[in-house]
Amino acid sequence: MKVVVGYPPIKSEKGVPLLSQNRQFQYFNAPTYIYPMVPAYAASNLAANGNDVVWLDGIAEKWSYEEWENKLIETKPDIFLLEVKCPVIKKCWRISEKLKNVLPEMLQVWVGDHVTFMPQETFDNSPVDCIITGGDYDFLIIDLVNHLEKGTPLPPGFWFPEIHNRISSENAEIFTTQNGKVLKTTGKAQLTHKLDDLPFIDRDLTKWELYAYENGNYKYTPGTYVYSGRDCWWNKCTFCVWDHTLNPPGTYRSFSVERHFAEVKHIIENYPVKEIFDDAGTMRAGKWAKKFCELVIEHGYHKKIVFGCNMRFDGPDEELYKLMKKANFRFILYGLESGNQSTLDRIDKGLTPAQIEEGARICKKAGLEPHITVMLGYPWETVEEAQNTIDFAKKLFKKGYIDTLQATICIPYPGTPLYRDCKENGWLLTENYEDFDMRMPVMKSQLTDEQMMKMTQELYKSFISPGFIFRKIIGVRKWQDVKFLFTAGFRVIGHLLDFNPKQTPKKKC
Repeated sequence: MKVVVGYPPIKSEKGVPLLSQNRQFQYFNAPTYIYPMVPAYAASNLAANGNDVVWLDGIAEKWSYEEWENKLIETKPDIFLLEVKCPVIKKCWRISEKLKNVLPEMLQVWVGDHVTFMPQETFDNSPVDCIITGGDYDFLIIDLVNHLEKGTPLPPGFWFPEIHNRISSENAEIFTTQNGKVLKTTGKAQLTHKLDDLPFIDRDLTKWELYAYENGNYKYTPGTYVYSGRDCWWNKCTFCVWDHTLNPPGTYRSFSVERHFAEVKHIIENYPVKEIFDDAGTMRAGKWAKKFCELVIEHGYHKKIVFGCNMRFDGPDEELYKLMKKANFRFILYGLESGNQSTLDRIDKGLTPAQIEEGARICKKAGLEPHITVMLGYPWETVEEAQNTIDFAKKLFKKGYIDTLQATICIPYPGTPLYRDCKENGWLLTENYEDFDMRMPVMKSQLTDEQMMKMTQELYKSFISPGFIFRKIIGVRKWQDVKFLFTAGFRVIGHLLDFNPKQTPKKKC
């Protein structure tokens, strides 16, 4: 069967849409392309099972919509697998209508966090043929192909119209949408697959080089991503849409350390990468991370490659950080989110400001480069509390505990406990999904829109201090370090533009 996996171009004056491998959707002024891990595993698994697979990422290819659609038409696929997200769902509905007109026999199969939480809505607004819910669609797409070719039963996780000329299930539950469409579902997705059963990502098939350069997580390029687990072992933060739709609490799984290392080894031995970033929501710490580092060192890969990962402040201890440094880890990305204990408790972060500061301190002491993500715009926070978060971030910079940051406006995506709280408390300013792109507040706040934009910009400006610049200059060891400093500066300017109050429309309550 011929299957296309990809993304249509989505044109916007706001910049490049971070649709792939992104838990919190944004448009970036500084072009950024992130390797989509689960779609890449889906494509690779399809190919390993004998299907003809074509990768068409129109966003990363920088194609126009017309160019992308023409390539899709030329390919004539049986299935088009598309990952969608909340802020672009309306645009994707319109694209679905266009595709049904030009390729009426092609099955449109959608996946992602938004359609997992609200599948009926998409059937009401588009001619999509099938929605695969949950985070294991790289496994379930094989079940769909087998159903189409061999008539094998569909497992839980599928939604489709009751009357469909190719998809059916006798035991499926029946639902009627608000618009009167009759749907069938095989039930809630069961996230019980063993990740070790997946083939290695076919990085040639999935065009890894498209994502190897324009990405702020890399200091040394070309770089690439790996994905050691689904998705975060903490698995509780109330704002994280992946942890409450694709991989909800209690479903966290990881590759075995041996299987994960084998894929990393395959990458190092076959591709000219200089840096590898593990984009699991949080990489496992403890014995798993210790064993991984030991395998890297044992095989001498710490002399060939630089590593990075997402981590929690309460993950590694001081000894593990030292071992990670020895294994040539560099970039450690943390979700700080707030400097206020009351907010950390309300979003179920499971941390204290003291733990955050200590975690950053011992990470930096080991010689690593900590990066933090911070959010503003919580409905319950006062202006003083928002400023406290900024001051806390500034303190960490002043002490030299962190190197860089990413600042965003908190968005309550449908499917999260935070979204539920917004609905129950009347906190939403808008329910227009296109506003949920972090360019404007969508929750009521004691901060004005202008205050929030300025504070977010202030966060980005917080590390532009003489002490920070001096530390970076004396840390230069090679030409790529200099290049990275210039690139980082360009990205800071881009993020300042991302939150420029003048480009953000004012909203009335």
